Parts: sequence; structure tokens; C-alpha cells
Amino acid sequence: MIDHELLRILRCPETREELDYLEGAAIDRINAAIGEGTLKNRGGQAVAGPIEAGLLRRDRKYLYPVTAGVPILLIDEGIPFESFAE
Repeated sequence: MIDHELLRILRCPETREELDYLEGAAIDRINAAIGEGTLKNRGGQAVAGPIEAGLLRRDRKYLYPVTAGVPILLIDEGIPFESFAE
């Protein structure tokens, strides 16, 4: 989990939109796609390993992975989220 105060100040590196912390079923679906080797990030690279959570842009287009408690807020590391939305 990311500290609530930190989450209040974090923003998308591309659009400066606020980010929402996401875990649960959507992260499970993302991790399943990572395990299958089918998930690519915005940079076109296969996502290397499972993520524990994510920071979802308010427009719900991209999710920035959180691994080992650290948010990866690099544009190319963003994961397209539309196919994982409920």
C-alpha cells in the first residue's frame, strides 16, 4: 500500500492527472496476462514480472505498476488498462 499523503501528491508523468491506487481483481487479470507473456507496456516491451498493485490514471487509460512498494512512474512503463477494466 502507498501512503495516503504520498498518493495525494503523485501525478501521471504525462498528463499530470491524479492517480488512484488499484489492487484486487484487475491486478490479478494483469498478472495473468504478464504470466502468459502477452502484456506489453507503452514502450512496446513485455512486462517482465508480476505487479503488486498499480496507480491508475483518472481517465482509466493507463496504469503505472507498483512493485516492492515502489510506483514506477515512467511513461513507457505504463500499462494500457482498457482491456482490464470491469
